[in-house]
Amino acid sequence: MCHKITTLLFALLLLANLAVGCGPAEPTQAPIPPTQPPVQPTEPPPAPTQAPVIEVGKRLILSTTTSTQDSGLLDVILPDFEAQLGVDVDVIAVGTGQAIQMGKDGNADVLLVHARASEDQFMADGHGIRREDVMYNDFVILGPANDPAGIQGNASAADALAMIAQAQAPFVSRGDESGTHSKEKAIWKAAGIEPAGDWYISAGQGMGAILTMADEQESYTLSDRATYLARTLEGIDLHVLVEGDPVLFNPYGVVLVNPDKGAHIQVELANAFVDWLVSLPTQELISRFGVEEFGAPLFVPDSAAWRQAHQP
Repeated sequence: MCHKITTLLFALLLLANLAVGCGPAEPTQAPIPPTQPPVQPTEPPPAPTQAPVIEVGKRLILSTTTSTQDSGLLDVILPDFEAQLGVDVDVIAVGTGQAIQMGKDGNADVLLVHARASEDQFMADGHGIRREDVMYNDFVILGPANDPAGIQGNASAADALAMIAQAQAPFVSRGDESGTHSKEKAIWKAAGIEPAGDWYISAGQGMGAILTMADEQESYTLSDRATYLARTLEGIDLHVLVEGDPVLFNPYGVVLVNPDKGAHIQVELANAFVDWLVSLPTQELISRFGVEEFGAPLFVPDSAAWRQAHQP
């Protein structure tokens, strides 16, 4: 079934780089797993039930972070859901902050985002009725090959940003309250720095545009690994300089919007989408995404069902 994509912000095909080394190297092959296990769900997953009867031709509005769209993941997995239920999914790919606001405003049926604290607050405030772990990858600090701030190989993301600030080397920030921007701000806070000055560029744009800007201006930036690796196929000359710090762990969750937002909320269809997304067959699709191009998946499956099926 034809998959219709709606985009509200800047939607550019994403990002690029090559990995850690003493000069240009091959792209890093896989997300760095967290040193601590992912947060376990506070409640067990709901028991499987008979699939709801969904009227053919229904439309589901999915508000999601740009990385799931720009990496190409949704193009690969969503046709399976649309074909199974005979529905269309309208994807609105924006920063996580905007995606969550859409849920608060009742302008989406379901969210797929990566800002766990904001997701938990969304649930606590009654805007959502169900949240599930989906997958994870990690963030990386990228920069030009000549690395003017000398951050390459630093084990601490906060120390690396402090070195960039000390050198006043150009840094391009998303500046859009996305999940990536939230992570960046947390790292600056850990470094004890409020970035400001001509060297710090708050662009207010999506990840694809930021990677293009950083590449053109030979600047540093923070990116999720999936978007960055997808853009390496387009020749962007940025390099992974810092990775592996546990603070760079990047989990994704799916959240069902509270149907009290209005009768227009497709709660049954959204719940079916959540069930499908965390199911073993879909998690298997996620586990294979990127393997052919990069030798490892761009996202690591992490639903409760997946963890239970693959526990030692």
